[in-house]
Amino acid sequence: MIGIKDVAKRAGVAVSTVSKVVNDYPNVSEATKKKVNKAIRELGFVPNAVAQALSSKQPGRIALIMNDTTQSAVDEIDMQYLAGALVKARELNLDVVTLFVSMIRNKSIDEIITYLRSQNVRGFVVFGLSKDEDTMLELLKTTTFKKVVVDAPLVNDSTSTVWVDQCAAQYDVVAKMLETVQAHRILYLAGKENSFVMDGRLAGMNRIAEERGCEILVRRADFSEKKAREVIFNEKESYDMVVSASDLMAIGAMRALTEMDVFKHVCGFDGISLMGYAGKQMTTVRQDFKKIAETAVGELAALLEGNNKGREIVLPHEIVRMEYLDVIS
Repeated sequence: MIGIKDVAKRAGVAVSTVSKVVNDYPNVSEATKKKVNKAIRELGFVPNAVAQALSSKQPGRIALIMNDTTQSAVDEIDMQYLAGALVKARELNLDVVTLFVSMIRNKSIDEIITYLRSQNVRGFVVFGLSKDEDTMLELLKTTTFKKVVVDAPLVNDSTSTVWVDQCAAQYDVVAKMLETVQAHRILYLAGKENSFVMDGRLAGMNRIAEERGCEILVRRADFSEKKAREVIFNEKESYDMVVSASDLMAIGAMRALTEMDVFKHVCGFDGISLMGYAGKQMTTVRQDFKKIAETAVGELAALLEGNNKGREIVLPHEIVRMEYLDVIS
């Protein structure tokens, strides 16, 4: 069996140095890390704790990898994700470690694999992944771990995705609004270009344009309440209705319209409780973030046990009108 001494010999370093690299200690040069990781890869070295877990019938430890670059006002979504994931992990007797994308963003694939193995991680769930996280996207292509991605259409034999139908959800909320609102020009507040969910949501708006004959004015507000306000002030009143790709932007738009003393119908997307404090009742897409996270962890457990191959799981959404009384306890 390959041991840490074999790795040290192959890399030409001390055993203590290999241990530091495996456990992600600071103050180790990049050149040394590369040598050690190369030796680990060539020899197929697995730290003892991981080897024990791999030989066990228990699923082992999983990681929840969160995107820590989101706006603070929507931390509610991440907290619901965490709550759902932890409930399901306890139910399945899975040990959990929580990591953040920023912790591994600048590491190489080999370094991330070594780090996760040193933490006894056998699989992970990724929340909030964006299109420009190149290293994470490459990691998802490997077969070293079982993976589940929330809100990104990335599927292979060892990777599943869990989300709602973004196109259908965006279409449904606008179609609901158009039952009572006459709108020929719709101002659409879009999120960031690097967001996977925006592809589906924009497709939903295009479907509305084709079927209802509406003109869609797409403006990027990057999921930011502040930027949504700026768009509203800049666009004046050149539209009949505002559709937002997130509740946070919808709140920014509604507040700006109120300050301008202008009435326009506004709808959002997500169903966060903050919508109830916007001052006016608004229609939105409600996603059950706890259920999404529970489903993701359950799917990861099935992948770890070899019961499933990677697949897409689409969960239901709901169109609701939210007001203050809906969110207070």
